[in-house]
Amino acid sequence: MSFSWYYYRLRTMSLTEIGFRAQQFWQKRKEKKKLALSQQEQIKLLHKTPHILPQTEVNANIAEQVIDVFGQHFRYDQPIDWHLDISSGKRFPMTFSKDINIRTEEFGSAKHVWEVNRMQFLTLIALQYKQTKEEKYLLQFQQMMTSWIEANPYLQGVNWYSNIEVNIRLIVWFFCWEILDVNHLMSAKPAFKDFVEKQWVPCIHLHMQYSFQNPSKFSSANNHLISEHAGLFVASCFWHFEESAQWRAHAQAGLEKEIVLQHSKNGVNKEEAAEYIQFITDFFLIPYIVGERTGHQFSGGYGTLLKKICEYIFQMMDLRGNIVYYGDEDDGKVLILDPNLHFNNFKSILTSGVILFNNAQWKQQDNGFDIKNTLLFGDAGKEQYEQIIASQENTSSKFYLEEGHFIFRKQQREENEEIFVHFDAAPLGFLSIAAHGHSDVLSFVLHVDGYPIITDSGTYTYHTEAEWRKYFLSALAHNTLCIDGVDQAMSAGPTMWLKHFKTKVLAQEQTAHEDMIFASHDGYNKLGVKHQRKLQFNKEAETLWITDELLMKKNDKHQIEMPLHLHPSVEVSQKSSHHFILKHPQARAIELYLPETMSCEVIKGSIDPLLGWYSPSFQIKEPTTVVYSKCTKRSTTQFLTKINILKK
Repeated sequence: MSFSWYYYRLRTMSLTEIGFRAQQFWQKRKEKKKLALSQQEQIKLLHKTPHILPQTEVNANIAEQVIDVFGQHFRYDQPIDWHLDISSGKRFPMTFSKDINIRTEEFGSAKHVWEVNRMQFLTLIALQYKQTKEEKYLLQFQQMMTSWIEANPYLQGVNWYSNIEVNIRLIVWFFCWEILDVNHLMSAKPAFKDFVEKQWVPCIHLHMQYSFQNPSKFSSANNHLISEHAGLFVASCFWHFEESAQWRAHAQAGLEKEIVLQHSKNGVNKEEAAEYIQFITDFFLIPYIVGERTGHQFSGGYGTLLKKICEYIFQMMDLRGNIVYYGDEDDGKVLILDPNLHFNNFKSILTSGVILFNNAQWKQQDNGFDIKNTLLFGDAGKEQYEQIIASQENTSSKFYLEEGHFIFRKQQREENEEIFVHFDAAPLGFLSIAAHGHSDVLSFVLHVDGYPIITDSGTYTYHTEAEWRKYFLSALAHNTLCIDGVDQAMSAGPTMWLKHFKTKVLAQEQTAHEDMIFASHDGYNKLGVKHQRKLQFNKEAETLWITDELLMKKNDKHQIEMPLHLHPSVEVSQKSSHHFILKHPQARAIELYLPETMSCEVIKGSIDPLLGWYSPSFQIKEPTTVVYSKCTKRSTTQFLTKINILKK
């Protein structure tokens, strides 16, 4: 890492955090010296694990042993190199884990390695054994676990670098233990019992120890800290070691604290990364259920906030269950229980919410009673779910005023028609580094009839391909105004922001006929420019008006760019210099009128400069169409954009 990265990282820290980082440094040196001793300890469970999950038959249709890893088909029916980056062919070294530099491309992409080492395919192998009782699957499971343990000595290699990965493995192993019914197998199969006691249980203990001893704190205390508490809580409720009671109390207190700190009172996550919400919510949801089953219930306030999180998930979904995207997205899942690449975990969470909170409206986003919920709730949960009749009530607009998220909606469920807009006047992100936020303030997305039309560009990458990371973070990659080619906040690294922008809601209105939001931000104050945007939605005319106003000093020349990014499924035709028709094969067409004072063109997949790209998932990108407008102004100016949704 460069000197500048350390300099900027230091700028994000308080004096207290600097002290904590110094303590971490000395802890790392002590751990490095004790490496050899860590491997010699044999640990035993104090008593047999309880059954927490219902022992229910599961119908898992697993045709072949392959999962998707960021667009690559990864086969797990063959030997695995646990330190190989399958995207580049590079390999991470077997050195002390905390000395490895993951922020360069020297060894490849750590994220690719970690995705394999979450071992989430183990649940699929366990399901195959549960369903077929064929010994080959149990043997494969045992051999794979043995291979991982032997290839990953404690604190050696990149798979002991990140605590979030450690805790995901703990949750995966908990589900595998329950699916396999390990207690029964240990009684019936001496060789398997020997493997569990001599290899798996000591490895579980090391994971729990690592989780407890390596917390993410201060400016790093985002979803990583949530995962650490979640994995440790589930594990310490299930596997009983001498330290389990202490670890469980610590983890439960942490979850109670973080669900409040990392969400608004309305259940909106503060990381400003929409796709992460399903990931983070599972870290709160699974412990909530485990706590209920083991006599370690969470507070009423925890349950109330979890319910509000589910409500926000429901509100941010369109008619067909697509969510709006903002901020980073990396396809992270706590569990993989269905090999279907298009499995919608947001819908799965709402299915859990229907059962836990008896909410009939959420059942509009019916996912079916999927494998995850079958394992969590069993036959009784399925019966309860099926008895709840989904509400047919239309969903209306929802403004989260304090959080800066505004959902404009006109829905007619019976006709499968919907106009759905998300307007973003939210902060940059959570804590001082806002790690997963984007320079997207005052941007919007538009879905029609359950299909994205004007969309967020996505994420594509984190620590590799720096120019692409810079582009997908930028204002130019979002549906907002970009001034002088500058972002609204200063990026100091792939997951580190300085000089956050501040937003302000100037006016808002919600009536039966029209919804309106008027907001501003100060991200361009450094240029002597203030950007204000008003979005009005006339529900009767089915028309959107976007008014942009730039307040600037006279005679200061500024270049203004306004990109509108279309989903790759959308075709565009230009009727005149400022009049366009946008067509999606399954949705109503859209008329777009751009400001007369700007020059307009259609761009797709430009490399120099980067513009017109869409990332549907992590490490995947494709060209997409951008309707791009620009001009140069020297004084305060206003632009008007009009969008008509046409009749069928």
